[in-house]
Amino acid sequence: MGRNYIVADVGGTHIRTACFPIQSHVPTIVKRISTKGPNTPHERLIELIALVAPKDEEIAAITVAAPGPLDPFEGIIYEAPNIPGWNNLPLKKLIQDQFKVPVAIGNDANLAALGEWRFGAGVGHHHLVYITVSTGIGGGVIIDNQLLLGAHGLAAELGHITVVPDGPLCGCGKRGHLEAVTSGPAIARWVEQELSQGIPSVLPANRPITAKDVSLAASKGDELAQAALARGGTYLGIAIADYLHIFNPTVVIIGGGVSQSGESFFKPIRKAMSEHVLSSKYLENLILTSSSLGDDVGLMGALALAQTINNAAI
Repeated sequence: MGRNYIVADVGGTHIRTACFPIQSHVPTIVKRISTKGPNTPHERLIELIALVAPKDEEIAAITVAAPGPLDPFEGIIYEAPNIPGWNNLPLKKLIQDQFKVPVAIGNDANLAALGEWRFGAGVGHHHLVYITVSTGIGGGVIIDNQLLLGAHGLAAELGHITVVPDGPLCGCGKRGHLEAVTSGPAIARWVEQELSQGIPSVLPANRPITAKDVSLAASKGDELAQAALARGGTYLGIAIADYLHIFNPTVVIIGGGVSQSGESFFKPIRKAMSEHVLSSKYLENLILTSSSLGDDVGLMGALALAQTINNAAI
């Protein structure tokens, strides 16, 4: 009888689950479902786990990559953005009670770092920083081959460092955080503000702009779009210089939709890093690259966690 890992990646609008045979990094089945529906999101998650679980085969472990601040030790979701009812939710217990197998919950950005380290662009590195730049900005850090969690599992909130004192309001309610100036929505908002001031662009001034719109316009040479990505990239480069001082990694991996904007985004990152870093020694043999796992980074991070807890016989 085969043994399998069941992994899940929970987003604001969709849940993805997969079944991995214990000796394979290739899933036998992947399913996706909306978080919205007649049942609660955690009930839909449990349904989807049951759907991908093979019949008459053993489940070695179940792991879930979930958004928002959470307690990875107790498996409690403190608050998940855009998921109704996920406040102080004992998700680990709910899943364990249903399936009677070892269960672990991890922050999605932390597990993305773990996934890239185990299976992606971070393979072979012992010290890694992962940053996802999308609707928000999250992060994860590997130090001496260990995922950095902190005393309460809340470490590596890399999007919530202050880069512009008294700057734009962040989604968390504080001002001037990296997320408030470099996330996809922040980049798009800045473009909309510039358009409202009459700055010329191929982008329309009479409808909402997305970061994807900005990226596409930048690739076609639009100066405003390029300036927007350069602005966001510069702030990220300044933040990364701080991360280099604190964590001294050998690789920095950037994931999320905005990371697909190419050199319009990465060139100003590298420039700001080199200008703000304390010593060129921090840049020696440092690799700055984009995620190699793409949309699968959450599932692969959850798989890496499943292998870890199984080996530890939790």
